[in-house]
Amino acid sequence: MGLLDLFITASMPVLKVLLITSLGLLLALDRIDLLGQDARKHLNNIVFFVLNPALVSSNLAKTITYESLKKLWFMPFNILFTFIVGSILGWVVLQITRPPQHLRGLVVGCCAAGNLGNMLLIIIPAVCKEKGSPFGDPGVCHTYGMSYASLSMAVGAIYLWSYVYNIVRISSSRSSKEVEINDSSASISSREGSISTESLLPAKAPPEQLGLPSTRFDHKTQAHLGTRLKQFMENVSRKINLKRLLAPSTTGAIAGFIVGLVPQIRKLMIGDVAPLRVIENSAILLGDGAIPLLTLIMGGNLLKGLTGSGIQKSLLLGIIVVRYIALPLIGIVVIKGAIRLGLVQHDPLYQFVLLLQFALPPAMNIGTITQLFGAGESECSVIMFWAYALASITLTLWTTFFMWLVS
Repeated sequence: MGLLDLFITASMPVLKVLLITSLGLLLALDRIDLLGQDARKHLNNIVFFVLNPALVSSNLAKTITYESLKKLWFMPFNILFTFIVGSILGWVVLQITRPPQHLRGLVVGCCAAGNLGNMLLIIIPAVCKEKGSPFGDPGVCHTYGMSYASLSMAVGAIYLWSYVYNIVRISSSRSSKEVEINDSSASISSREGSISTESLLPAKAPPEQLGLPSTRFDHKTQAHLGTRLKQFMENVSRKINLKRLLAPSTTGAIAGFIVGLVPQIRKLMIGDVAPLRVIENSAILLGDGAIPLLTLIMGGNLLKGLTGSGIQKSLLLGIIVVRYIALPLIGIVVIKGAIRLGLVQHDPLYQFVLLLQFALPPAMNIGTITQLFGAGESECSVIMFWAYALASITLTLWTTFFMWLVS
């Protein structure tokens, strides 16, 4: 295929996303108001708790087996590498731009987490169906491509909801604590001149001077240390927050792996003659609504970005440079090195998916996360607006180049 043919093939999936996103933006306008702020919030909750877990679990249950995992073992490490490198580059952006505390988690999340689910599930089938695709027979390409996209979506969901979710949560909680401290500073300063009654009391003498045995003092010290250790463990458990770590999408991914990898369960649920196939069909039916609904919500959220807010231009530029220039270039080096070391199988479609994971726009679920915590919603809308507006150009160019590179 020539570069022009590859460019046309690569542009079709991106145009589909743009059309649906534009529809969501149109529905969010005040004159229509079908996707207002309250409607988007409720739809976000439905996607978060129902549709996303169904989408992840149903695709994984159908396509993931022990044989496929043996071939695809490098993908989870590749996605982890995108998160690590993106986080490091995001930290560099923070050092340069110095954004407010409540935006720090958002910036790192946008640099680290790409749209590893929805974009791949839209791009890969569309690329496979295009005439002259470099990936061979459309049916075979679609089957294997959906397997790669499903695993990418599942692993991406685990990393997103276990890492980015908690990064944004910690950032927003620290911001709220700073506000509380600032609000209480006036009342604290008003009491600075008062004399503490405790300072007038005599200092407590150590137990030895009072004639108490030293063992009693040791027991008290040990009890004090035990109390401090217990408090420390409680603080750590609250920060980790296992319930939040096991977000619905992560739980759906675990369920999909169990169904796909356990032969007895797979025979019961997967296939046209499976006794419990109605469960699989219901999950697929729910999951099919996740992608268009998420894309519509993203379009509605972009309305805020269209009107703009006080976000730093340098901050926005830093995220764009990280996601669309630095990460794709690093990805080429990583994948080419992995191929030379024999870590990646010689499958052009598989290599294409691995490369594409480095060039995707920020994950749309970051908007869901900011809405859940109420931190940086308008700024996230601006970032997503410009990131996805530029993705129509950058993603098309990188997709064209990646297809030429592996074909």
